[in-house]
Parts: sequence; C-alpha cells; structure tokens
Amino acid sequence: MSDSQGPVMGTIGWHDLTVPPEQTEAVRDFYAAVLGWSPEAVPVEDYSDFNMNDSAGNPTAGVCHAQGANAGMPAQWILYTIIPDLDASLAACKERGGELVVGPKSMGEARYAVIRDPAGAVMGLYQP
Repeated sequence: MSDSQGPVMGTIGWHDLTVPPEQTEAVRDFYAAVLGWSPEAVPVEDYSDFNMNDSAGNPTAGVCHAQGANAGMPAQWILYTIIPDLDASLAACKERGGELVVGPKSMGEARYAVIRDPAGAVMGLYQP
C-alpha cells in the first residue's frame, strides 16, 4: 500500500504464505484454482517463489518456499504491516509480552520480522 508520498505507515502492505518446499507448487495451484489468482514466478537463488496476481494482473499475495530467507517461517498466511522503525516495534513487542519468531532480516534496503503476540497470533512487520 502506498500513496503519492510512499508507503502508508500502519497499513497492511502484503500477505505471504510460506510452506515446506515440497508443497509450494501444489499450494500455488490450489489458490490459483480456488481464488482465480494467476501465479508469477519470482526467482530466488535456485528456485522460484510466486506472486499471486488478481484478475487484473496486480500482485495480491505471495506463496513462498520455507527455505533461504524464509526458513523458519510458520506455514500460515502472514500479513505484513508497514512500520517506520522495526527496532522500535520489536522492542515494544517484547515489552508487551510478544516474541520474535523470525528475523529481523533484510530485503534490499528494507527490513522485516515476524512476531507473535501474547495470544499466539503471528504478524509480519515491514520497514521500507
């Protein structure tokens, strides 16, 4: 999500599903059939993850292998919320009884992490 000024802080910017490598293509095909999404390969090292595009061709979500940068990610849909300061958000998470699940990791100049709240739900944090 963005406006003419750039990403809008506090908004959901992306949804990802990371699954075991042997299930990635089957899960990709499942959501293509069930939701009408069309997969677009995104090369990563020696394999491809997938952007899942809506009927207008816009990337809507990702289906990824749980390997490389995604190793250790839980097999569930994770929404990524855009935040201005990952370190401050991670500190607040820990102070409020949450925990770090994955990361922090870098993606180009951006950084992200996955946290678990005190009730056990997970969410991704993304700092552009």
